[in-house]
Amino acid sequence: MPSVTNCGSSLKQKSATQPRGFVTVKGIENLLPIPPLKGTSPMNTPTGLAFLLLRLLVGLTISTHGAQKLFGAFGGPGFKNALLFFDKQGFSPAWFWLSLACLGEFGGGLSLAAGFLTPLGAAGVFGAMLMATFKTNWVNGFFIQKGGFEYTLLILMVSIFFGLAGPGGYSLDALLGVNLPLLVFLGSALIAIVVVSVGILVSNSKPAAKTK
Repeated sequence: MPSVTNCGSSLKQKSATQPRGFVTVKGIENLLPIPPLKGTSPMNTPTGLAFLLLRLLVGLTISTHGAQKLFGAFGGPGFKNALLFFDKQGFSPAWFWLSLACLGEFGGGLSLAAGFLTPLGAAGVFGAMLMATFKTNWVNGFFIQKGGFEYTLLILMVSIFFGLAGPGGYSLDALLGVNLPLLVFLGSALIAIVVVSVGILVSNSKPAAKTK
């Protein structure tokens, strides 16, 4: 019969080898034939797949919004026309704030989708959605059919989830052995909060341009 000391030691060894953000479900790993990436445990396969699917959906979705602003892709306005919108919203200089939005949406979205430098990508998406929520959508209430903030809030919460939990086993971070500390996300998110607050104050202090 194993001693309490041995049991404690065994638990410590398991927790030390288990990547952050995974839940181990005994026996279920055999249901899925796809092997995990290098450095991950087969016990994490179902959770890793769930992380992958959510990352791809959210990351690629938000990156397309950035592509609309940057390149005019997917029927978007392109950078030049997006500048006019940002200027009408009171952002000054408009190119600076638009560039930050594109970095958060396009760069952050692709980072999430690939699971590469995930804390930084998650913080970028967090900042972009924080700005959209409180600058544009908040006044319209919660529901999206009235221009509300339910969509941006949902993406914001998903970015926090991946910033705290990590990208999962099926990610470039896991493949390359990249394991940025939690403080990277927390610090970047704090910076994003400060930048967004400044942006809202700047834009609200300048009268929005009237549309002809």
